[in-house]
Amino acid sequence: MRDASLNPRRPLATQPMTHLAAQLSWLDDPVIAARLVTLTAGALRVVIAPDVGGALAAFYEATSAGPLHWLRPAVPQAFEARDPLRMASFPLFPYCNRIRDARFEFDGATIDLAGNDARFAHALHGNAWRHPWRVDALDESAAELSFEHRPDPRVRGDWPFRYRARQRIELSGGALRITLSAQNLADRPMPFGMGHHPYYPRTAQTRVYADVQAMWHADAEVLPTHFGAHPAVDALRAGMSPDAFDLDNNFANWAREATIAWPDEHRSLTMTADAPFDHMVVFAPANDPQLCVEPVTNTTDCFNAVGMREQVGGCVLQPGEEIEAALTWTPHRE
Repeated sequence: MRDASLNPRRPLATQPMTHLAAQLSWLDDPVIAARLVTLTAGALRVVIAPDVGGALAAFYEATSAGPLHWLRPAVPQAFEARDPLRMASFPLFPYCNRIRDARFEFDGATIDLAGNDARFAHALHGNAWRHPWRVDALDESAAELSFEHRPDPRVRGDWPFRYRARQRIELSGGALRITLSAQNLADRPMPFGMGHHPYYPRTAQTRVYADVQAMWHADAEVLPTHFGAHPAVDALRAGMSPDAFDLDNNFANWAREATIAWPDEHRSLTMTADAPFDHMVVFAPANDPQLCVEPVTNTTDCFNAVGMREQVGGCVLQPGEEIEAALTWTPHRE
């Protein structure tokens, strides 16, 4: 149901999950562990899987009772399949979410992305998440990763612009901070967007707080139809249960701050974002344990969407132009 209608029933799959129910068994697998990078700062830990799309495998706090997860940890199968969709969070370059029919018009030409992933009818999340990233620098609490895309005309649906993406992932001041940046390495302008795709633990008591102005309503294929009011806007301001609506929708002109709270566990996680992360996606499907609150620079299908620039987002990077902005997740415990 993509019009995000009310869902008064609690999803059957959304059963309470304490931090003790999600242990990090894959850290005990030497083959998997050898592929990972772990950052530490006090009790905080972030585990990075560079070869799984530069994704985060976990962000947690080490406690005497076990790991207290601030993001939903990866499942073991995610490493074998190299599947970022089953990780804790992953970067989105050079656009976020779907592009209708995997094509759009730009600078007088049709950009055809069809064929880049047979699983999806519409191009999804760009291409950086489908490739390994390189670790360029590393210390105890910070890592710098990069990915450079060189278009290959032999690959159907390949992104036709050369670019370099970077992530600086660090634990500092009791928080996780990720600085995303990109540079257009092509000799022509490139349409662009970026973001991160975090999954959070979802329980019956979880609440999401955010100050948003309006929502992009979507069709059955999760593509935007129109921008306007929705009860979820007020619900988010008051503290929305992920079970209240069937959501996979973009919210524009948010305050660039959102809090995911677990009041029964006396804790919360506040996410803040720099401009131009002026858009936020909430993915809270009915009858499903997933919950995403994603900071992004563009709405779904931004290269085709019709609307005011502040409602659509995205930008055009000129040859050699760079863009950089940071995201921060700060845990709080009562």
